[in-house]
Amino acid sequence: MKDKGLDIEFGNAICYSGYREDQSPQSKDFPSYAEILEDLRILDHHWQYLRLYDCSRHAELVLQVISNEGLDFKVMLGCDMRAEASNPDCPWGANFSARRLQGNRAANSAEIDRVISLARHFPDIVFAISVGNEATVDWTDHLVPVDSLIGYVRRIKQAVNHPVTFCENYVPWTGKLEPLVAELDFISLHTYPVWEFHSIDSAIEYTQQNYYSVADHYPDKPVVITEAGWTTNSNGRGIEPWNASEEFQAQYYSQIMDWCREKRVLTFIFEAFDEPWKGSPDPLEPEKHWGIFTVERKPKLVMQELFEHLWTPQPDSDQPAQV
Repeated sequence: MKDKGLDIEFGNAICYSGYREDQSPQSKDFPSYAEILEDLRILDHHWQYLRLYDCSRHAELVLQVISNEGLDFKVMLGCDMRAEASNPDCPWGANFSARRLQGNRAANSAEIDRVISLARHFPDIVFAISVGNEATVDWTDHLVPVDSLIGYVRRIKQAVNHPVTFCENYVPWTGKLEPLVAELDFISLHTYPVWEFHSIDSAIEYTQQNYYSVADHYPDKPVVITEAGWTTNSNGRGIEPWNASEEFQAQYYSQIMDWCREKRVLTFIFEAFDEPWKGSPDPLEPEKHWGIFTVERKPKLVMQELFEHLWTPQPDSDQPAQV
């Protein structure tokens, strides 16, 4: 990536959210220091970059653990943007009162204050800041106007020296987000072939098409992939059950890692651990099963060979021992 002017070395990167059973950002039941340390000791064996989604207590603890324990991670710190406009195109509903939107703008402003504060407090750990996640795509339930995002980018840049980006599906980058791109240090795109009804046979080619549709449009702007992965279960909501499996996840992971290493494209795998709080109550809801580790922190097929030396069965127990 350094050939396009952004001082970010290539490495292994992964999206991290540490919420376990009976924890969630909505309930504000956050993982403990010890739980986060357990997670990061697992990830520290293979990954150098972490992506976080917000500036909550969870994110602050992650940064504290990295700092206190001397772990070798660089973190992309995110902002959790709330809707600043209603979106009639959202399939599950995103119509809000003027009062609600006004409150959301105030909350977003406070989130910007928090990201600035954390970046200042952990300047050597935070390597970049994202002003939001999937807040401009047609189906989003937290729509933020491009002009607002531009204002947030400028505000962050006035306060800290960290590179600033925005994380979004590949589609809007070559249209409505062109004015935002002019303000950003690099572009962060998401690519999910399985959500767009592709099988494993066409998945990596489709991912490459997604990436180059943006990278070729902006030849002088670095492009990072901040989400790419494959779910291992589905109840049929958006992804056919036959197209969700640990075998397909392992194949896609191998394909995208081979390609991104060859092309030196920094790619954040989505994601580290399953998140049972997401989506519907159905246990096979696909949103819950994108982790390359289960919620119990056991490696799925994709990680079993890499982590075989770290996980050994205990006598009279089906729980693994972590080294």
